[in-house]
Amino acid sequence: MNDEKPSLTAMMAAAARAAHLVVDEPPHIFTDHLAARLLGERAGELLGYHRLHGGHLILSGTRAQVTSRSRHAEDRLRRSGLTQYVSLGAGLDTFAQRAAGGRIRVIEVDHPATQEWKRRLLADAGMAIPEFLTLAGVDFEKEDLTARLRAAGLDLSRPAFVSWLGVSMYLTAEAISATLAAFAAFAPGSELVMEYALPAGARDEPGEEMAGYALPAAAERGEPWLSFHTPEEITALLAGHGLRVAEHVRQADIPAVAARTAPAPVSVDLCRLVVATPAG
Repeated sequence: MNDEKPSLTAMMAAAARAAHLVVDEPPHIFTDHLAARLLGERAGELLGYHRLHGGHLILSGTRAQVTSRSRHAEDRLRRSGLTQYVSLGAGLDTFAQRAAGGRIRVIEVDHPATQEWKRRLLADAGMAIPEFLTLAGVDFEKEDLTARLRAAGLDLSRPAFVSWLGVSMYLTAEAISATLAAFAAFAPGSELVMEYALPAGARDEPGEEMAGYALPAAAERGEPWLSFHTPEEITALLAGHGLRVAEHVRQADIPAVAARTAPAPVSVDLCRLVVATPAG
């Protein structure tokens, strides 16, 4: 993450969520009807790539990755009944703008440059920051996450739902450990949905092929993938921080993905989700 520039990864993830609704056949995995609007003047260009080349593995695989992880996380959030939601590495997520009624208190955490950029995009799109949403700028590699969350209004005496999607692969082992340590101190009943990248040899064939495109491209734009884990390694890492694994989830096993009969987007086993809770 460049200290001065917003995340291109966040932009491409939003474009993939928007493109899913215009490129892929229904039933859709995830419906983010605000993503294209948030992208503003870049929407036409970014969605145009998916319209012209949407069958290419890197584009189809990205649509599958970002829609399936968001669907699983938001489904679990709704089932949990929790009323505090922390989105780590929120990027251009629109949950707070799509949520009705403000029953859930939302704290979006991301790099300050990305959040300032998001504020501008929201303003340009005529989309408000609702009262129940707080944007908390944090550099995961340098700052105390717990202190920033407390300052943003998180009640650490009450359980919270935490999504950590599309982030861990860009962080050092030290930053991942510090974030897990922070979550381990959350109140009992809290829940974490974390996305992690599989190492070479643990991916399926499309996953290896997609990694051949995605990893060099990420490094070239200044956002290299730094961390990779097998499910066994993630389980051990979480246990070492006092966290209990509830499930590991492949894209293809997410119900909304498994129910689809349309050929695209293509499920790729490059990244997986893990759901965990504090063991205490």
